[in-house]
Amino acid sequence: MKICFFGSSLVSSYWNGAATYYRGILKALAALGHEIVFFEPDAFERQSHRDIPDPEWARVVVYPATPDGWQRSLEIASRSADLLVKASGVGVFDQELETAIIDTPSWARRIYWDVDAPATLDEIEGNPAHHLRKAIPRYDMVFTYGGGDPVVRAYRRVGARDCVPIYNALDRAHHFPVEPVSEFSSDLGFLGNRLPDREARVDAFFLDAARRLPARRFLLGGSGWDSKKVPVNVKSIGHVGTNYHNAFFCSGLATLNVNRESMARYGFSPPTRVFEAAGAGACLITDEWKGIDLFLERDREVLVAADGDEVAGYLEGLTPVRAREIAKRARRRILAHHTYTQRAVQVHELLEGSSKQIEATG
Repeated sequence: MKICFFGSSLVSSYWNGAATYYRGILKALAALGHEIVFFEPDAFERQSHRDIPDPEWARVVVYPATPDGWQRSLEIASRSADLLVKASGVGVFDQELETAIIDTPSWARRIYWDVDAPATLDEIEGNPAHHLRKAIPRYDMVFTYGGGDPVVRAYRRVGARDCVPIYNALDRAHHFPVEPVSEFSSDLGFLGNRLPDREARVDAFFLDAARRLPARRFLLGGSGWDSKKVPVNVKSIGHVGTNYHNAFFCSGLATLNVNRESMARYGFSPPTRVFEAAGAGACLITDEWKGIDLFLERDREVLVAADGDEVAGYLEGLTPVRAREIAKRARRRILAHHTYTQRAVQVHELLEGSSKQIEATG
């Protein structure tokens, strides 16, 4: 099957947290025999901050971030695609693409793939005239980054024919234990871009813990934090390319995951960092969110904190030996049950099943 996928960027993680999700899913789908063409706009300086060259398993088409650019790309894709995919959060001309894909003459099936479902659904709920209210019922299927039953129910309320969560996972070829790097040494690291619905939770879970433990070292990675006032024991290092994620996770005593507020509220949406950190052999501390027990076992494979005070308490009692034991168990669990190979098989079977259903009814 030829899959033409319109997303934010496959080759750059700069202000693009979905990059590793795209890579993991699409590379594994390519390994199953699907042809991947990824269309991304030349926007937000992503092309000058590439993490990877164009991969062997996909053709990357970078189009100008202009009306003519996306229209020409969609015209090209629609001529040959078996499946047209529009991911949420491309960043430019999202509404235009989401509407045009379902109006473009083509025999291809259409999928809306939401990589930030809670935020999207909040927007739809707050806007009776939102364009997706009319668009979603015309897509053949909705895939989401996660969200569990609450997201599935919400999408069906706005008319989705079907909605299936395709969770984040581990690409075992890219996330694995490496030797520690002194540049990333810390007692607790956090890696994530500064976003409006994340910042308050980073304050509460990460920076508050740093204030409570002035003798401990904290490492803050991600774009946008350079202007943020932080405690003196917090080192902010800016954007960390995906080539350095393993070293980031392996060089500290523990790594913190903090969900964005909307993700935590819906639950069942573990971000890529959970799987990447576990795959790299990091001891993971996470904020509380619904569904975590589906992925990792509390206290044995992950430490779950209600606030910054509990994060600080975990750090005070965490020895290198216990951190390694937690990390080892988490990695074993993720490798057994949560790899992108497994997710791709799920997507493949869904696509094959819907194809047979169309043939039977056609």
